[in-house]
Amino acid sequence: MTAAIADAMRKHDPIRLSALRMLKAALMNREAERGRALDDGESRQVVASLVKQRKDSIEQFTKGGRPDLADKEAAEIRVLEAYQPPAADPAAIDRAVADAIRETGATSPKDMGRVMKAAMARLAGQSVDGKAVNELVREKLAGR
Repeated sequence: MTAAIADAMRKHDPIRLSALRMLKAALMNREAERGRALDDGESRQVVASLVKQRKDSIEQFTKGGRPDLADKEAAEIRVLEAYQPPAADPAAIDRAVADAIRETGATSPKDMGRVMKAAMARLAGQSVDGKAVNELVREKLAGR
C-alpha cells in the first residue's frame, strides 16, 4: 500500500493518491477498532464498504446535478476495485440464490432475511453487489 501511494505521488496522480490514502486510513482505523491486524476477509470488507459509499455518493451527486463530483467518485471506485476480488459471475449469483432458497425452504418474501444470509455466505470471497442479490432474491421469492 505504501509503495502504491509513493508511486501515485511520483506520477502526480491526485485521484489515485486520494483513493489510496483514504483506503489506508480506513484500514488503519478498522485495525485500531479491532485492536489487531486485519485478516484478508476483514480487509476486503473495508474495501467493499468504501466502494459502496462511493456508489451511493455517485447516485446523490447525479441527482444533485454535480457530474464533476460523480466522475471523481467513479475514478476512485476504479482505483479501489483493484483491491477487491474479481466480481462474481451472474450465473454463480443465480445458483447461490437458488441453492439458498432450496436450503432454507423459503416460500415467500417473509423469508427474505434467511435467504439473503445464506446466499451471501455462499458468495463470500467474491465481489458482489448486495442490492443486486437482494433484487434477485425478491424476484425469485415473489415468483413462487
